[in-house]
Amino acid sequence: MKQSFFILRKITVAITFILFCSLAFIVLSSRASGGEPTILNHQFKVVLSGSMEPTFQTGSVIVIEKAKADREYKKNQIITFRSEDKLITHRIIDMKESNGQTLYVTKGDNNDAPDRGYVLTHNIVGSYSDFTVPYLGYAVNYASSKVGSALLLFIPGLLLVFSAVRSIFVTLKEVEVNTTG
Repeated sequence: MKQSFFILRKITVAITFILFCSLAFIVLSSRASGGEPTILNHQFKVVLSGSMEPTFQTGSVIVIEKAKADREYKKNQIITFRSEDKLITHRIIDMKESNGQTLYVTKGDNNDAPDRGYVLTHNIVGSYSDFTVPYLGYAVNYASSKVGSALLLFIPGLLLVFSAVRSIFVTLKEVEVNTTG
């Protein structure tokens, strides 16, 4: 029983550490670069609305493959595109050709009507790469705030101090036992 508790505790600590490091990487690299972190031509995006439910739940993190200039998109493919000053992730429901340019008609899966206007190829940021992490977006959004970013720096420092203090006390106890025994 004690052995299984020890293993479960180690697994929990490892998962927490990996999530914390991932979150720190995403937030700090986006702050350092002034943009979105990119890994092997893929970016992480937080789903902020329910327009694509049930495909993506609000608060999920999705991974998109960055757009390439010569890439063609197909009907039913999910794309992320710029519309005014926002990023939107919706499904292509139709395509039209005009003056040698492809125009995409998009719609959120949970919306009743298609989006207003066409999406031009140069406005497409990327396409969904079939990887979603539910609820992680809430943590990413919080960590991206000023308070969250400060905590991402403060908490590891505090843990290092506690670890050092603990090590000192354990060492002092061992020295005390060796000198009295």
